[in-house]
Amino acid sequence: MEEHDKQERREDIFSNAVRAGKRTYFFDVKAMKSDQYYLTITESKRRFNAEQGKFFYEKHKVFLYQEDFEKFSEGLQSAIGFISSRQKPVERESRKETVVVKEAKSVDISFEDLGKEEVKPVE
Repeated sequence: MEEHDKQERREDIFSNAVRAGKRTYFFDVKAMKSDQYYLTITESKRRFNAEQGKFFYEKHKVFLYQEDFEKFSEGLQSAIGFISSRQKPVERESRKETVVVKEAKSVDISFEDLGKEEVKPVE
């Protein structure tokens, strides 16, 4: 009965698989009971377990809700633009949550640090 209830809450609307080298990305649009849409992005990688002598799939999933689409898209485009051009994105007044790291060093960020003006790289 509980499994049936879960199925009623999530209706599959759209699905797209993108193969990229050793990874496959799945983009799945689902609808909740309230007719709100959300997106799941799943990264799947084929791995080999040497102990068992078998292949398995390692999966990582992100749930993106409709109210976050615009901010997520802006953040993704900003990051892709930075990688493509190696130029710092132009910060807008309404995007104070943007964090830019000037050098490719590891950064120690906790969820509490999000939204703070400056994040210091780890030496």
